[in-house]
This record gives sequence, structure tokens and C-alpha cells, in this order.
Amino acid sequence: MMLLPVLANVAVALVSGVSCAVGLVRPRLALPAGEMPTPGTEFLLGAYAARALPLSLVTLAVLVTGNPAAIIPVLAVAGLAQLGDAALGARQRNMPMAATCVALAAVHLATATWLLAR
Repeated sequence: MMLLPVLANVAVALVSGVSCAVGLVRPRLALPAGEMPTPGTEFLLGAYAARALPLSLVTLAVLVTGNPAAIIPVLAVAGLAQLGDAALGARQRNMPMAATCVALAAVHLATATWLLAR
């Protein structure tokens, strides 16, 4: 895989993992403006982290090792997960989250599609 797609996808995986970790430490940052964390939102942030952090780490590992058999499926799963996150952000009326997740998904899915077409 060429360097630019690898770097773009590494950046996306890092943004996803770091933003998840930040949301765990400072839950208010993961919520729409003016909304306060509740036990339910804190539970959901933990459930989100249980999926997002390992997926970010796997994505990074696959990109760094260059495992050709794993790159396309992992990028596809990571991109679809980002689309799910975008839908959740939209449902919560957190448009910055929704827009960011769509952009992150586009990088993963466009790269997977490009690699599939090669």
C-alpha cells in the first residue's frame, strides 16, 4: 500500500481512539453543548470504548504491519463503525460528531474500495 493512504488511515484510527479515550475521561466533551452526563451516558461511553479502542488498535496494527489479507476487511469494518457513530451523533443532534465520523468513515471506506479495485 502507498504511504499516503497508510498515513491517512493511521491518522483516522488515532483520531477515533484518542477521541474515545477523551470521552471516557471527560464525558461532557462527548455530549451536545449544555447536556450533562448521566449514568446512562457514561455507560454508553464505556460500551462505545469497548468497541472503538480495540478497533482502533487493530486498524493501526494492520496498517503498520501491512498485512494484505487483513487491510481491506479491517478498513471496511472500521469505516462502517464510523458510519454507525455518525448515525448516533446525528440522533443525539451532535452534528460536529456526526460530520467528523462521516469524514473518518470516508477515508477508511475509500481506501478499502481503492485497494479492492487494484
